[in-house]
Amino acid sequence: MNDSLFTVIEKEEGRRATFEVLEYKQLPVTSAGSSSSYYAKETGIKLKQVRITLRQGAVQAEAGALQFMKGDLELKSNAGGVGGFMKKMASNILTDESLFKPLYEGTGEIYLEPSYGHYLLLNLNDEEVVADRGMFYAAEPSVQLGVARQKLTASIKGEEGLFQTKFKGSGFCVLQSPVPTEQIMKVQLNNEKLQVDGTFTLLRKGDIDFSVKRSSSSLIGSATSGEGYLHVFEGTGEVWLAPTLGR
Repeated sequence: MNDSLFTVIEKEEGRRATFEVLEYKQLPVTSAGSSSSYYAKETGIKLKQVRITLRQGAVQAEAGALQFMKGDLELKSNAGGVGGFMKKMASNILTDESLFKPLYEGTGEIYLEPSYGHYLLLNLNDEEVVADRGMFYAAEPSVQLGVARQKLTASIKGEEGLFQTKFKGSGFCVLQSPVPTEQIMKVQLNNEKLQVDGTFTLLRKGDIDFSVKRSSSSLIGSATSGEGYLHVFEGTGEVWLAPTLGR
């Protein structure tokens, strides 16, 4: 592929796979161009794409994410039998993600569908991450995908939903983000408490407990403060915030 069409804005190198986020140079908008292309040109937003280079490696991706691939690559179903099918069906319903996540194996390059959104490259080292529903895009097979069940009071009062996506293990994964990397604030907690007013938390990792509590110990205090309920993160680990989201 002609590398002069884009620049690599982020890159993570693994033992058998390289993950890159490509950013295309400003594309011309013709009379046949889409309204999104015109808006992107006017606002300076660049088209981005994830490229994964495998070296006798493997990667699983969201269904429908593939644009094209080249090399000695094989596409496999990742259903995992009847039990795996039922488990994935439940996970799909609860996390807003596709039922089947194709597995690509071999040596070559995989290009996922380009978009005007943003991507996060994470390197997990025997750890667990809980992220917003629908953020998963691709990951090495050594990263296990699952469902994190929130406390009922947190899901009702915090507007986060009862279930979120859980990533566990070691390896690289790609997440879709509503904001670019430079607009993400990573808050470190060391047996501390973080209280957030709003739904702009993207993910958390480490030994952190999530709950939703009133901003004051009394109903009158909450009403007069104007804050209502706060998202509370307690423990040791890291919380990723997107303060500019929705601004």
